[in-house]
Amino acid sequence: MLFTVGALASGPAGRVLQVRVGGVSGKYTFTTTVLSPDKGCGQYADWWEVVSPDGRRLLYRRILLHSHANEQPFTRSGGPVPIAPGAEVVVRVHIHPLGYARTALKGSVTSGFKTVTLPAGFGARLEEAKPKPASCWF
Repeated sequence: MLFTVGALASGPAGRVLQVRVGGVSGKYTFTTTVLSPDKGCGQYADWWEVVSPDGRRLLYRRILLHSHANEQPFTRSGGPVPIAPGAEVVVRVHIHPLGYARTALKGSVTSGFKTVTLPAGFGARLEEAKPKPASCWF
């Protein structure tokens, strides 16, 4: 399934542009397209993640090991994401050292995903959750 959204202004922290979901209930693969303000290891998208709609639970985090300064937007896959088809989730990106993007996608495998602007501080405590990138390659 493919869910694409129009471009929205999101400030300096980038945004998730698109999510494609494949697989079976409890073991979905998310293929996520991100637009980020990468400049090298000093500022880059270091992960995207799938979280509960209230921002309290990290369901999956895809670590990104390097800057994508010359590849914008870029797409990476990850999983398995342990959710049911109708479970609502938020897919968002984190930018080192700026923090989480406020523009994300929210929805489910069955209903699709729509652009949302997350409230300030949404799921902020998850920033310290593991896994986290050990370093940036380039």
